[in-house]
Amino acid sequence: MKLQTIHGSNFRSKVLYRLNNQIKTFGIIEVLRKGITDNNIKLKLFFDKPVSNLNEKDLALYNQNIFSVTRQVHYSIQNENSLDLVVFINGLPIITFELKNELTKQTVKDAIKQYKTNRDPKEELFRLGRCLVHFAVDSEQIWMTTHLKGENTYFLPFNKGNNNGAGNPPNPKGIKTDYLWKDMLTKARLTNIIQNYVQLFEEETEKILPDGKVKKEKVKKLIFPRYHQIDAVDKLLSNAKENGAGKRYLIQHSAGSGKSNSISWLAHQLVGLFDKNNENTIFDTVGTRLLF
Repeated sequence: MKLQTIHGSNFRSKVLYRLNNQIKTFGIIEVLRKGITDNNIKLKLFFDKPVSNLNEKDLALYNQNIFSVTRQVHYSIQNENSLDLVVFINGLPIITFELKNELTKQTVKDAIKQYKTNRDPKEELFRLGRCLVHFAVDSEQIWMTTHLKGENTYFLPFNKGNNNGAGNPPNPKGIKTDYLWKDMLTKARLTNIIQNYVQLFEEETEKILPDGKVKKEKVKKLIFPRYHQIDAVDKLLSNAKENGAGKRYLIQHSAGSGKSNSISWLAHQLVGLFDKNNENTIFDTVGTRLLF
């Protein structure tokens, strides 16, 4: 192994140091997508799922990815706190969970409170970009955040909606939130979210100082898709794959529901969409147009 020759007997610790540094600098999503480089040697840490089954080599590499779940994960050297669940890909943590249920007389609100008051944002696992998302879950609802900021942490619903309202519909086959692990946490789904949805970027904001002056600063933001966004994009892609180009669709989104992101994610995936026989791409070009 070249890196072992370069670094000597402690090559593992040096590679892990490099990996940790890259995640701190660029975020886990960038590292999963692009890998890391150490002494001009490229290390691939995650293999994408090919858009079709024509490339057997890439498909075999994708199937080698290891998705795992660990319970009661102790994340700190400062205390004995533990997370209910953590999802890993190839040994790298990507999603954390706090789970509540009726038997303990706790709800998703208690899980949210736990993240806000008992999960120190300064802990390495909770730094922005270290994980993709943090879920608060009970048997009725799912809420999520990408950035822990103590009491100022902002959670968004990751629910299906029910009768054009909030929450989740009744589930005759189980609890209302089982779609999280039956659909959203499958190997194929998580891979798709990593490949095509999650975004870590910087945007410029203005901050008013005590003396009245305005200070411009760059702030990092991490976006993880909400359930309705994944659902809408999935349905459009599936229909286009089955029926081809030239169809018209009307998607109902409420104000503040992330329409722009949904449009961008859809356009991005339409570019490489294959037909139902997985032989040819459907679209030559894909563009977006906003109508006001």
